[in-house]
Amino acid sequence: MPTLIQQPTVIQAAGNMPKRIEEFAGRVNSGHASVSVARMVSPEGWREPGQRPEFEEVTLVLRGMVRVEHEQGVIEVRAGQAVVAKPGEWIRYSSPEPGGAEYVAVCMPAFSPDTVHRDVD
Repeated sequence: MPTLIQQPTVIQAAGNMPKRIEEFAGRVNSGHASVSVARMVSPEGWREPGQRPEFEEVTLVLRGMVRVEHEQGVIEVRAGQAVVAKPGEWIRYSSPEPGGAEYVAVCMPAFSPDTVHRDVD
């Protein structure tokens, strides 16, 4: 039988200012270790530390623009677009434009603070 996820768990975010993370499926909300699905709402000017995660991350932008810095440059991902970061790649996410951004992040295996490997800012 399918399982209804009644509501997400709000997770504290890393970064220079508050960002809302709503985990629908993952280690915290549903006990999934193989995948996590979270809705993010980041304000204008938000930036998180760089990271070199052990998981693959698919980011689908719903509103605004998410800037993805990587070792070869920068990708600006706009509403209706997605970006895939492979395990072991250095990346840094931000939402520099007015109005911030709303996006969905899918991580495989599920996001974990122990496997994200954030830079020390």
